[in-house]
Amino acid sequence: MHAYRSHTCAALTAANVGETVRLSGWVHRVRDHGGVLFIDLRDHFGVTQVLCDGDSAAFAELEKVRSEWCIRIDGNVKARDPELVNPKLPTGEIEVYVRELEVLGAADELPLMVFGDQEYPEETRLRYRYLDLRREAMQQNMTLRSDVVASMRRRMWDRGFREYQTPIITASSPEGARDFLVPSRLHPGKFYALPQAPQLFKQLIMVSGFDKYFQIAPCFRDEDPRADRSPTDFYQLDLEMSFVEQQDVFDTIQPVLTGVFEEFGGGRKVDQDWPQISYKDAALWYGTDKPDLRNPIKMQVVSDHFRGSGFAIFAKLLEQEGTEIRAIPAPTGGSRKFCDRMNAFAQKEGLPGMGYIFWRDQGEGMEAAGPLAKNIGPERTEAIRQQLGLGVGDAAFFLGGKPKAFEKVAGKARDVIGDELKLTEKDRFAFAWIVDFPIYEQDEETGAIDFEHNPFSMPQGGLEALQGNPLDVRGYQYDLACNGYELVSGAIRNHKPEIMLKAFELAGYGEDEVKSRFGALFSAFHYGAPPHGGCAAGIDRIVMLLADEANIREVMMFPMNQRAEDLMMDAPSDPTSDQLMELGLRIIPQD
Repeated sequence: MHAYRSHTCAALTAANVGETVRLSGWVHRVRDHGGVLFIDLRDHFGVTQVLCDGDSAAFAELEKVRSEWCIRIDGNVKARDPELVNPKLPTGEIEVYVRELEVLGAADELPLMVFGDQEYPEETRLRYRYLDLRREAMQQNMTLRSDVVASMRRRMWDRGFREYQTPIITASSPEGARDFLVPSRLHPGKFYALPQAPQLFKQLIMVSGFDKYFQIAPCFRDEDPRADRSPTDFYQLDLEMSFVEQQDVFDTIQPVLTGVFEEFGGGRKVDQDWPQISYKDAALWYGTDKPDLRNPIKMQVVSDHFRGSGFAIFAKLLEQEGTEIRAIPAPTGGSRKFCDRMNAFAQKEGLPGMGYIFWRDQGEGMEAAGPLAKNIGPERTEAIRQQLGLGVGDAAFFLGGKPKAFEKVAGKARDVIGDELKLTEKDRFAFAWIVDFPIYEQDEETGAIDFEHNPFSMPQGGLEALQGNPLDVRGYQYDLACNGYELVSGAIRNHKPEIMLKAFELAGYGEDEVKSRFGALFSAFHYGAPPHGGCAAGIDRIVMLLADEANIREVMMFPMNQRAEDLMMDAPSDPTSDQLMELGLRIIPQD
């Protein structure tokens, strides 16, 4: 017999009754039934109930074991009495009578319990992550993650892609976040960087003549943490293709992700129709470039109904250039109580409140109620109702000003309204491509033009498009949104050196700076670069959605905490004097 086990803790069934077996695992739970000990023995695969009484030579030793001790048992498989069968367990028809016991690893008093559903502070969970990971939910999440990655790989190979690895130690390159720098011992005073993404390398792979590339790629960014973002590192399904247009990239990645969500989505509906929405329309309709389309609410501009109206706040606001009024329809939200609740939400977000109108049945017909309705009069109120397609029992909320100042709050309000009124369809994955991103933005104070989005995107219209107003230039850049999260980002790349120089020139970067920052790519584009494009899908975020988790740390094996600290490994740590001397570095104390 094998030194540790003849079966896993999920393998034994009624067919094994009468056999002598060997199991190894962790003591999940101990129950003492008056001289008979029952233990749920757990391994990665499942749980088997083992038992022992005073007639067994192992009884005295088994009395000593406690939760999370790692043990090996030898015993006989017995059928459970019919009334004691547990249909919830694959091993629920049997139990193992223990004849022999070996303690493989005793456990001290536990800082957190693996059995049960107790909640523990995140600090405790991350410091003792190896215990936290033993819990059933975490085992399932990590298994799901592994299976998702394996599925992605198979699907990419099936579509004619090959996997190539790119460097982990490279040069610093601005990708929109801060680099992690690595000091060089052989070149004192100089630094490598951990790649924020394989962006430049995968473009160079295309220039090198490899038609299709993909990689399960680690990426490193020194970012502020969020619930859906790691502050240090993450993984993405990275891909690039030559001789493609934007639609080709969409047609390539859609069946891969659709298949993954159908395979691991637990029966939830997976939308097959992925609409393409311009960045401008997404901001207008949803207040965000990563909309949750499970929520049917679409915001609309209603400025004309408030120009010169009796509602002075909006009327005067609209006299200023670049301002508008937007309405958030709220079907079934037509009660003063709900309107007051949304007003309180707006105040928590830092606004004075939100104007609202709701429509109610007064017996003799429909009546518009609320402060706005009284101020603008029945004719304007009725025009708003008809534009929004609302009726009795519905409401609408209003925000005004320069769109960039209120869009974020409007988007949050839309989400809250959808959730509270149960308009958002929960058991569904709804996807949308966000396209036509602006390449440039203007600083309101200085008037300076800079990149708003990916500087390596091909501008729509090519070089000619860069001759006009930079703020009108749109790029062949795209994101994929799902249920309110950005899952994919990508672009058709700018592969022509003359367009690259002009694009950077408009943002204030001269030719020397372009050559200094992106020398390899700029040089490569002079040697027959093919048209190419691609995208990257965030694996951590995809698994988070599939696992129905709200925090990305629940689907990462060893994550950092909110302060970018690894409590288990005590990182970041202080370097030794010898290490600093070898690298030619000195730490300057911060005041």
